[in-house]
Amino acid sequence: MAGFRRFREKYFLQDESDTIYQRLATSGQTPKTLLIGCSDSRVDPAILTGASPGELFVVRNVANLIPPCEPAAVGFHGTSSALEFAVVNLRVENIIILGHRQCGGIRALLRGPGEDSNSFISQWMGIAYEARRHVLKEYPNADEDTQCRFAEMESLKISLKNLGTFPFIQEAISSRQLNIIGIYFDLELGQLWEFDSSSQQFRQLDI
Repeated sequence: MAGFRRFREKYFLQDESDTIYQRLATSGQTPKTLLIGCSDSRVDPAILTGASPGELFVVRNVANLIPPCEPAAVGFHGTSSALEFAVVNLRVENIIILGHRQCGGIRALLRGPGEDSNSFISQWMGIAYEARRHVLKEYPNADEDTQCRFAEMESLKISLKNLGTFPFIQEAISSRQLNIIGIYFDLELGQLWEFDSSSQQFRQLDI
């Protein structure tokens, strides 16, 4: 309640006749960027980017994963439907996938499926199984934290690849140069790394 009171004072109880929410309520939302982030409470996209209301269309899920495109009639597709709405209806200009250090979903992926065969997390993290296989093969003797860091980045690559399986994203890239961006946030060091598709490597951004 106290937090909402501060929010209301900032955005609704000002003297100006044309506040940001009056404009958003009248004109609707026109964000230029779709950001897919993790549910982790330490990685809030709006706080990290300093975005104002209406600037980001945000999807958050465990480990910021993008599933491959599947038939709409099979299962439920929360992330996929948000992708479709942002690209087709809102016509965003950018898609950012925001991975991060100390991701609990990736740590669970590396430790392997638990005994509960009905676990939603295990099923969901199967999207990034190839990242687990790659890291355990390439860095078998590394400690768990190091393996997790590599897996966090590898899983981000998988989500970037999966974006390309959606026809409406392919069409937006070819017809209006939709930008696809992979960003890795090191919450331990306060650094951002961007995936370079040409070198298939991450490079630290100079900020």
